[in-house]
Amino acid sequence: MLGIYLQASCIVSLFFSIIISILWWFTEPVLIFLHQTHDISKEAALYLRYLIPGIFAYGLLQNILRFLQMQSVVLPLVGLSLVPLLLHCGLTYVLVYCTTLGYKGAALATSLTFWLAVIMLFIYVNFAKRFEDTWKGLSKESFSYVFTNLKLALPSAAMVVLSTGHLRSWCCWLASCQILKAQLLSLQFAIAYMFTYGLGAATSTRVSNELGAGNTNKAKQAMGVSLKLIIVLASLVLLALGFGHDIWAGFFSGNPSIIKAYASMTILLCISIFFDSIQGILSGVCRGSGWQHLAMYINLGTFYMIGMPIACLLAFKFHFYAKGLWIGVVCGLIAQSSLLFLITKLHQWEALEVSPNNRADF
Repeated sequence: MLGIYLQASCIVSLFFSIIISILWWFTEPVLIFLHQTHDISKEAALYLRYLIPGIFAYGLLQNILRFLQMQSVVLPLVGLSLVPLLLHCGLTYVLVYCTTLGYKGAALATSLTFWLAVIMLFIYVNFAKRFEDTWKGLSKESFSYVFTNLKLALPSAAMVVLSTGHLRSWCCWLASCQILKAQLLSLQFAIAYMFTYGLGAATSTRVSNELGAGNTNKAKQAMGVSLKLIIVLASLVLLALGFGHDIWAGFFSGNPSIIKAYASMTILLCISIFFDSIQGILSGVCRGSGWQHLAMYINLGTFYMIGMPIACLLAFKFHFYAKGLWIGVVCGLIAQSSLLFLITKLHQWEALEVSPNNRADF
């Protein structure tokens, strides 16, 4: 049945990919409608159009990764990921610098790399003997489970979209910074986010596995272990940022004003990374437990009813500007993490049962 659910999830992913592709194809008129300049709108649209093939591969890739993770396939997954990574670096350089594509070559290289990863993993799943019991090949039966997957996918997508509300304020703040300082802060935030994203995905898979097996206590234990691990990782990152902010800034610029400005923002960056790490794990728990609708309401309320009003009030009413926007983001993150934690502590953990007709009852 696991292979059937994989195919159904892939069908749902293709549906969302089509919607995103249409939006990306018409990026230029959308950006112009939002009062972006014509030149920037045109270049952004060209870049996204070269990424459209990759969005289809990305959706399939994420489903195959979850299929492998649910069966504790780790080392082969790492090995099969190194080849596309190495190829991506070389292919990007060739397409950007050795062809007339320019920056569009980077988007094309990303699309090609995603498809290579999908093809390699599909071949591995199709021919590896360890998947004989979980993968029986393509089946028409998967179409009967599309609606079941769609009911989970819609609130999950809404939860993720709404959880990125703080990124809008983040982008507004970046637009008001010097380029070098913005590059440095966004790079460090992205590195910390990748730790959270990876561990959150693993937590979601482990929690869903344990609940599917009826082990609610082990699911709670998995959440506790993940929270402790992410706190340790986040603490290491925060120590590196807090005590080495001048060193980090020195890698990008020797301008004393930029180094000083970066140092003044370090405390906000550290708070953002810490609470974003916590909410990343708790969001993974919600996905694995089937509580996406609750997380969606929390994300909607914390960022658009708490974070954004505070950000606008501090930035424009009290003239804190960039710092005011970021303080609003921090307030939204704190509220989000706190409510997600309360849900995981107070909500009743139930096993994911399977009904007599073999449909998962979420």
